[in-house]
Amino acid sequence: MNNTKELVEDLVKMINEGKIMDAFEKHYADNVVMQENETAPRVGKDVNREYEKAFVEGIVEFHGGKTLGIAVGDNYSTVESFMDVTHKDWGRVARTQVAVQKWENGKIVNEKFYYDTK
Repeated sequence: MNNTKELVEDLVKMINEGKIMDAFEKHYADNVVMQENETAPRVGKDVNREYEKAFVEGIVEFHGGKTLGIAVGDNYSTVESFMDVTHKDWGRVARTQVAVQKWENGKIVNEKFYYDTK
């Protein structure tokens, strides 16, 4: 796998199979920067791993989710998805989000999530 489209499709497949942490380990660079809307970015794979792990471990119930669309350009991709979960810290959250990803050398080096917080 060396083109962005194949990489994104593999990432989405893994996430949809519930392999979120495996997808993170496989597809994210050590120097990845991740950001939620306009909050401060999280820098580095270790910091982001802990954030993702806390999210996944906090899911009490999964009510549904799906990929709504994927767009791919030169080393960039966007994934629109819907998720409905009950989380131990946030309660029930049902939302659509868009992830914008920048890829280098087959790994995501930057990812920003856009979603409504209302």
